[in-house]
Parts: sequence; structure tokens; C-alpha cells
Amino acid sequence: MQELIQNKDTTLDYILPKNVRKLGINPNHWYVLARSNEVTNKPISITIWRQNIAIYRDNSGNIHALEDRCPHRQVKLSHGQVINDKLECAYHGWQFNSKGECAEVPYLADHQKLPSCKIRQYPIKEQDGFIWLYPGNETPKIEPMGLPEWDHLNYIATVSVINTKAHYSYLIENLMDMYHGHLHQDLQAWAEASLQNIEEDDHSVHAHYTAQSYYKIDKIWSISQLFFPALRRLHPEPLDVSYVYPHWVSSLGKDFKIYCLLCPINETETKAYLIHFTSLNAFWRLHKLPIWFRKWIKNSLFGAAQKLLDGLVIQDVKMIEEEQQAFLNNPEIKNYELNKALVSVQKLMKKQERI
Repeated sequence: MQELIQNKDTTLDYILPKNVRKLGINPNHWYVLARSNEVTNKPISITIWRQNIAIYRDNSGNIHALEDRCPHRQVKLSHGQVINDKLECAYHGWQFNSKGECAEVPYLADHQKLPSCKIRQYPIKEQDGFIWLYPGNETPKIEPMGLPEWDHLNYIATVSVINTKAHYSYLIENLMDMYHGHLHQDLQAWAEASLQNIEEDDHSVHAHYTAQSYYKIDKIWSISQLFFPALRRLHPEPLDVSYVYPHWVSSLGKDFKIYCLLCPINETETKAYLIHFTSLNAFWRLHKLPIWFRKWIKNSLFGAAQKLLDGLVIQDVKMIEEEQQAFLNNPEIKNYELNKALVSVQKLMKKQERI
């Protein structure tokens, strides 16, 4: 149970439970494995919560996901290649179709039948520039979160990959706690965050902050603020962050939106994609330009915030991994917390893991 203590200032300190650092995931959700352009007809191996999965494209460009294990000798199928839309094992050349069935053995004798072995096929989707996979055993009843801004011509995207040797709970807590902007100094996009209220249900936690934003994208020249810190000026903006299990999304005023799409690997390793969108909605004249030109602008500015985003990731990962190591060194140590949003987040993680 979560424990509360009263401090001298009559505010509540939250002693966060330790067992959240060993929580598994709810597999009955869509997780992100890769960007669309990372997957070709050469299979790649992805791990999501201790499940090794081989993903690849067939000759028609369709995405498939199979258990990354040849049932013949238990080696990884991702070492192999795609032949006539079938995934071929590098060891003995056994081939498996997209349903995970053994479809061909090169040295099969005339009197022999194909082995009846079968490996698991996973539901997989290509949507909004990313590959989404459903690791649960149930038939999917929900859709991936999705990124409507990905193809929208009024939004400029930047993508940064997070690889951290830490439990996914540390990353989510970092993202939900807007008071940690102190860490980022010149890289942060906001200042003076103040938590106003929290909304929560069985699937999400929404924390609403007020903050001072360093950016206001309302004129063409104002995009230069992304590159020149001296041009930035503080002004008040709402700062909303949401843990929509198992992913995260935030918005800073009307100018910026950020997603973090998770792929938890195991208890001490997490991969995620951080996607930053800068809005061009304030430029009404831009909307009247030819579509081809607007696409050119969107594509040309892709990655405009890369230095900023990568810098934030480096700083956050360092802190997250130190938290994880501290826990491994002394699992009995207690964390004292003042941000109620993190208490709500941990409660949601535990609830979802039990479903």
C-alpha cells in the first residue's frame, strides 16, 4: 500500500512503493517496435517484455511479425532472409510463412512430410510512420494510440530514440513530472511549472500544469527560436501531460505536442520513441499554398528540433539510469515524493499490470 507521512509544512510527502520497479506490462495494448523506414525485407529482431520477435516486409511491402525462433534448433529466425515472402532460417534453410507455419525444408525427402511445428504470429500494424505490435494473446479490442499530426501538413516532426537501462516506470514518471525542468536548463521549453489538477481513470492519468513557455510560434520568423535561444521570451501557457497507458503525450500551449511511444524490453531496459511536433497552424497564409509546396516545407523541416530533443533525452536518460541503479543497489530505499501525479501514475501501472 502507498504510505503517506505528514511533514512540518503540513503538506503531504508520498513514499512511493518499491514494487512498482518490478511490474510487468499489460500485453493487451499496442506497443511501438520501430519506425516504418527501419523495416525492410531484411528481418530485424525486436524484444518486447522478454518476447523476441522477428519483423520483416514481404515482396508487396506488407509487414509481418513472427516469434523470433526456429522450432528446428531454436536459433533466431531474424538471422535469415525473406525468400518468396517466407522467412528462411539461416541455419538449415527451413522456411516459414506469415502465419508461422513451416512451409518448406530444402532437404525434405520424397517420403517425408513437412514438420507440423508452428511459431507464434503477432498482430502488427503500420500506422502514422511507426510499426505497432500487439503482444497479448487476446484478439485486439482497441486501436493503436496513433499520431494524427504525423501526416498533417501543419506539423513539423522530430524523432529521437530513447534507449535506457531502466524499468519503464522511471521513464514515465520522468515524463509526467514537469518539475524536473530544472535539470534541462538552456534546453527546456518551459519554466515555473505548477500542477493545477489531475484527472484519472482505469486507462489514463492527465496532469494539468501551468507554465511559462520560452516559445511562441505565431510568425514565420518565430520558427528561428528553435535555433537561436536569444530570441525566446517567456509567456504563460498551459502544459498538459497524459499517461494514456502504455504511452505518453503532452502539449505546451498550441505550438508544441510531444509523444513518447514505449517498447518495454524487460525489468531493467526500455526503448521508446520521442516524437516532437511544432505546429504551423498560426500561419493561415501557408494553408493556401499548393499541397506539393506544403509537403516540401514539412519534409524539409523534418528534424528541425533534433539537437534540442536529443539533448533532453541524454540528460533524462542519465538521471533515469541512476535511479534504476540506486534501486538495484538498495531495493529497500524509499523515495519521498511531492508530486501527486506520480502517485496516480504508479497506481495506474499496477492496475493495468493486473488486468
